[in-house]
Amino acid sequence: GGLAGQRVGLFPLTLIAAEDSLRWNALLADRRGALGRADSVMAELIAARAPEATWVLPEELRRAARRSPGVIADPDHIGTAILRADGLVDVPDPLRSQLRTLVAMAGGRYALVPAALVYRRTGTDRDGRGRTGTDGEGQGRTAAAELSVVLVDVRLGKVGFRTIARGEGDDPWSALSAAVKALTPGLP
Repeated sequence: GGLAGQRVGLFPLTLIAAEDSLRWNALLADRRGALGRADSVMAELIAARAPEATWVLPEELRRAARRSPGVIADPDHIGTAILRADGLVDVPDPLRSQLRTLVAMAGGRYALVPAALVYRRTGTDRDGRGRTGTDGEGQGRTAAAELSVVLVDVRLGKVGFRTIARGEGDDPWSALSAAVKALTPGLP
């Protein structure tokens, strides 16, 4: 509600990891592809589930950076993963100035930053019987997606809020979808 009417930059994810026991290596092996798919899932769901804000999606931030090379940092290559640190209140430089410049180009004040996405094994399979078996590609394992999200007021360089949204699924994308949906409770 506090973001209603605001332009909010949704930054791209830069850190994705999964426990080895999930055996999702093949699904996440193409790091750039996995990050891009995660960005797409987040952008689609956040824009649809929180329409009161005007979302500046990762692709728009990338275009702004390409229009001003050397002036604006590439949002895919800035240290946003540092924001997952629990005690962080003030955004350190150079990240602070990079966020501020990118969001200013988009005409906003706030940045919603997915600082990290971690998949952890839940120990149950799709039918909930607690089995540990799986096919060769890790299909059938239920995993919890833990999406660390931080809202930054880029003018002040302060963390407004932080949360870890959790969701479960049989594959990385359904688990991520459930985690993003957890950011907007009360909706189906």
